[in-house]
Amino acid sequence: MGITISEGKFKGLLKLSNSKGVIQAAAMDQRGSLQKAIAKAAGVSPDQVSVKQMEEFKVSVSKALTPHATAILLDPEFGLPAVKARSKNAGVLLAYEKTGYDATLPGRLPDLLNHESVARLKAKGADAIKILLYYTPEEKPEINDEKHAWVERIGAECTAHDIPFFLEFVGYDPKSGDEKGIEYAKRKPMIVKESMREFSKPQYQVDVLKVEIPVNMAFVEGSKANKTGEIAYTREEAKRLFREAAKVATKPFIYLSAGVDDDVFRESLELAAEAQTKWSGVLCGRATWKEGIPVYGKQGVRALDEWLRDRGVRNIKALNEVIDRGACAWWDVFGGRDQIQVVLQSGRTLNAEKALRS
Repeated sequence: MGITISEGKFKGLLKLSNSKGVIQAAAMDQRGSLQKAIAKAAGVSPDQVSVKQMEEFKVSVSKALTPHATAILLDPEFGLPAVKARSKNAGVLLAYEKTGYDATLPGRLPDLLNHESVARLKAKGADAIKILLYYTPEEKPEINDEKHAWVERIGAECTAHDIPFFLEFVGYDPKSGDEKGIEYAKRKPMIVKESMREFSKPQYQVDVLKVEIPVNMAFVEGSKANKTGEIAYTREEAKRLFREAAKVATKPFIYLSAGVDDDVFRESLELAAEAQTKWSGVLCGRATWKEGIPVYGKQGVRALDEWLRDRGVRNIKALNEVIDRGACAWWDVFGGRDQIQVVLQSGRTLNAEKALRS
């Protein structure tokens, strides 16, 4: 199969993965949702949560979890102190998009941070750029066309600055239905699969797809997450849906936790491993640390640090065990590291092994 990749993108991906080519990244780029959650825990309004508190929370998570991660995803608005606080074994992804979306407009259209660019984020320590896009093939074609063009521009900007581009897409119901209900759960596999197919296309210049679990574990027969008894898919059907989504991707992909509890996310990854899909790791945030929010809101940073050193570390270690058993190297998507040709900044092309020694 093989692939040609630029030196900057190749070395950036190596910084974000372990020696086996697997990405075990922590996510801490939440902004608006984190502010609201801290406010709720502290019994105050969101505007009373200060910049210092946001930075403090992120620093605590970064310090505690990055010794057990290959990378951390942060935002440039509140996350730069956490970049400096991370363990040096961990690479850095920085978010480029604004938090949330304008709910007064149709289509959950994205926007970029006003005072950032790929060049600026790279100068602030980014080894890769991450973008979040709300996307569904069920949306109106003219809205999706606008989103496609937007991603193309970001891909071109990342290529111009020779830095990996991670694209995260999260599905939704354009008719504002219940996205946690069984009807949406039945459509979710198609939404995830077709989104993976779309953004694997070369015009987007995406290097790693950050994707949702293609089923809702709350509706998988026999899963621990199934509390109601409602079934959208049997276990065998769920495994088939994992494989079908994975099959359309021509780029490496990693799973996102989407805010589910840590035990539900681990069960999802165990099912992915059982299905023998070629996933290359995770970018996991809230599943690991979200239970620390009420601790911080009620008791402050010292109590959060203590919680993270205990429960937070146990969460990420348990997650890593599942990843170690099931994930494969990002370069396996291209047939192995020996199938990668690296274009050096000098213009010379070397195979990956020689490029590593150059």
